[in-house]
Amino acid sequence: MKIGWFSTGRDKAARELLIVVQKEITKGDLEAEIFFVFSNREPGESQESDRFFKLVEKYRFPLICFSSKKFQSPSGWERLSLQWRLEYDREVMKQLEGFQPDLCILAGYMLIVGEEMCRKYKMINLHPAAPGGPTGSWQEVIWQLIKRGAEKTGAMMHLVTPELDKGPPVTYCTFPIKDDSNKVLWEGVAKGKGNAKQNLFWEIRRRGLQREFPLIVTTLKAFSEGKARIDLAQEKILNAKGEVINGYDLTSEIDVAIKEKI
Repeated sequence: MKIGWFSTGRDKAARELLIVVQKEITKGDLEAEIFFVFSNREPGESQESDRFFKLVEKYRFPLICFSSKKFQSPSGWERLSLQWRLEYDREVMKQLEGFQPDLCILAGYMLIVGEEMCRKYKMINLHPAAPGGPTGSWQEVIWQLIKRGAEKTGAMMHLVTPELDKGPPVTYCTFPIKDDSNKVLWEGVAKGKGNAKQNLFWEIRRRGLQREFPLIVTTLKAFSEGKARIDLAQEKILNAKGEVINGYDLTSEIDVAIKEKI
């Protein structure tokens, strides 16, 4: 299975996700190859993305960089408008013409993919919420969860469609974010105490990251083994029998993987 990897490379988690997947490939536990890595940043734009690029170079993956920050729309549309995104994606697709990936993974790719690119590539996105949960970046998701006083959240891999974070799930897991172990933090938030809200934010992030790593590996294995495939025309996820599924719930498997690691 030839994988196209899309990442802005803006933080440590972006590097760790790539490391985890490549480790599974090297061990032979995942029958796949990272065919190329694409980033919407270029060297020199950020120290974090530069660290990501060094990691990619270490693995000797083909690296394609095309700065979204520097991109000027030929028609003059403002950056991040729908027309700007369409024109940016068209330029990206030109950059990737020499590659024919079986599956593209968005792992920390901080741009919304437009309709034309969604139709061209089979793309799945790692999103830090369960199906039906909050949309947006992982920071936005966590703040929404805290504001709602949510009991639990999750993580999922879903098909990329023009509607942000609304594509059908391939896999997902759920986990509690309000329990006895962080009760004091939630009480502190309710009372407006000091750094309680910030500490709770990072505790929820820690729990999410624990699960995102095994989730992305398990999802890729499902594709490489034929347990999941994409009907791009219908925007559906199918199982090995060709039946439409609404995502595999991997909560139990992910919980076991975390306990084994601990």
